[in-house]
Amino acid sequence: MRYIDTHCHIDMLSRPEDYLMESERNGNITIGMTNLPSHYKIGKEHFLHLKKSRLALGFHPLLMAEARSEIKIFKDLVSQTSYIGEIGLDFSQKGIRSKYSQIEVLNIILEILENKSKIISVHSRKAETTLLQMLVHHSIKNVIFHWYSGDVALIKEIISQGYYFSINESMCLSASGKRIISSIPINRILPETDAPFNRHSDLSNVYRYLESVGCSSSQIENNFKDLMNNLRKESQ
Repeated sequence: MRYIDTHCHIDMLSRPEDYLMESERNGNITIGMTNLPSHYKIGKEHFLHLKKSRLALGFHPLLMAEARSEIKIFKDLVSQTSYIGEIGLDFSQKGIRSKYSQIEVLNIILEILENKSKIISVHSRKAETTLLQMLVHHSIKNVIFHWYSGDVALIKEIISQGYYFSINESMCLSASGKRIISSIPINRILPETDAPFNRHSDLSNVYRYLESVGCSSSQIENNFKDLMNNLRKESQ
């Protein structure tokens, strides 16, 4: 059985090329995140020959304030990939001081992404409502909420926009994560590792848990196919 990983920081792994080669041999689908546009620029050539692995153009919220100059790089590179991530907002203790800078930069990024066919992985820690409002305001489609930890009550609103949630092993192990997973319709679930930042990053355990709550591997395949079909339709 092949695995799908919609959120993995391949460039941060100790041996990224070995990881990619093994993933390709196993037929796994992997979407690699980047934290800055310049990181995408450096890494993109390593993905050109790969069939199942793709690199996303990212601008991590915790780096937005100090790396505003990279907005131009993001704009210049956005046409080179169908995958965007990791972008979003972070109003946790780590990010709250740069809240308004994050909002300002993200607004610019979302303006760049308007009317473009992309699959977008978003970071939303402690900023879920604000991020959702911004995504809707800019009519952004094909969004995956990565490692969602917000209010369960907001999930229905996120789902109403046609968005997805990516689930990792840590979510499958915690009470709060399990509560969130149980609130998501099975046709809106995708897997992720968030490696290497998540010390629990075994996709087989994610698939096993999701199977136990009614989301089979074939359902996951169909969910990913639906997302890709949306992308293709919008590109026509």
